Amino acid sequence: MKGIICFVSLLLLSIQSFSQKKCGTAIYFKNEINKNPEYKIQQQAIEDYTNRYLNTANVSNQFRINGETVIKIPVVVHVLYHTQNQKISDDIIRNQIKILNRDFRRRNPDTVLTPLTFRNIAADCEIEFQLATSDPRQFSTTGIIKKYTPVNTWESTDKMKFDSEMGSDAWDSKKYLNIWVCSMGGLAGYSTLPGGDPKKDGVVVDFGSFNANLSGSDYNMGRTAVHEVGHWLNLKHIWGDSDCGDDGISDTPKQEIYTVGCPTGVRISCNNGAAGNMYMNYMDFTNDACMNMFSIGQKTRMRSLFAAGGVRESMLSSTGLSAPLVIITPIELPDPTWLFAKIYPNPVTDKLKFNLEYDSRWIGKSINVMNLSGQVIKVIKIPSKDFEVDLSALPGGVYFLTAKKEDGDFIRHKFIKI
Repeated sequence: MKGIICFVSLLLLSIQSFSQKKCGTAIYFKNEINKNPEYKIQQQAIEDYTNRYLNTANVSNQFRINGETVIKIPVVVHVLYHTQNQKISDDIIRNQIKILNRDFRRRNPDTVLTPLTFRNIAADCEIEFQLATSDPRQFSTTGIIKKYTPVNTWESTDKMKFDSEMGSDAWDSKKYLNIWVCSMGGLAGYSTLPGGDPKKDGVVVDFGSFNANLSGSDYNMGRTAVHEVGHWLNLKHIWGDSDCGDDGISDTPKQEIYTVGCPTGVRISCNNGAAGNMYMNYMDFTNDACMNMFSIGQKTRMRSLFAAGGVRESMLSSTGLSAPLVIITPIELPDPTWLFAKIYPNPVTDKLKFNLEYDSRWIGKSINVMNLSGQVIKVIKIPSKDFEVDLSALPGGVYFLTAKKEDGDFIRHKFIKI
């Protein structure tokens, strides 16, 4: 008996470890609610709206949003690379967008693998994704941002979504789907759910799951992004994140827990009937090669977000796919060999704080404080990764922090004294 208990414990630990590697959305959502109880209230309001939409009498109009059948969503992809091999090509990014469109439109060739019992409810969601052609200022864009970061590995704490944390600021999340691609360690990806902080709204995918060309992985067909975008569109995991839980959708059978690997045949749980578990659904945890469908109920739930009064309705008026007002030629900056310090607050009244946690080479070096005339007002010797300097004696105005790198180049950082 003791041996059986140990085996079961190891099995549960293995399953828990797998779930953490596959998708971190459920844990992320739980943490967000614990930090901000208002988020839970907002989520309930969205759920109430969704249920009203699903129960509307005029079902035939549910698939027409603002008179259109296909919803088109502008996308911006933020690639945060630390090494050159992480600086993925535009072709890889465009291929991932192609995969999103293929799977959401049910144009994937493996639809033939959908069991006969589920084919009649397998849906073309009539949702498409396109890389943005116009940024929030209506300047021309490729919809792709590639940015060097000194951070090796990120956690599901949203820091990759902010310039101040060496990540990349989100574009207006009411008008764009933001996708961050970065190194997530053992996690394949995670997503926000509708109704959260707009500055953090979007999807995060690990490099290994985003690149559909990588071999030797069970998640190398780009379907982690499909799964996470499903969350972004308010879909829950197929098992409702609890034993025989409810995902809020009537045509997805209850199932006991998530599915691992690539099963075949019928798997029955929670008395869900002869058809068994819908383990081939994109919102389960099966291998990429064994996912191939969304259901009609999932389609309706996702599209409800864009209906009048829906939380993502503003996406329909985005100019992200419009012709830009200003055409600019993108300039690819060289990868930095030396990262400048984070300084705050800026503007500063008295003490300017320095944070050099991402590049210890600064320690022992000097930074000059210069005025607009180029005069050195103060020389700061850097004692540690985290320190502050009293600038209360400086007159108000604009100043520059300047330093000479080891390769002879100078760098400058502006701050304002008030």
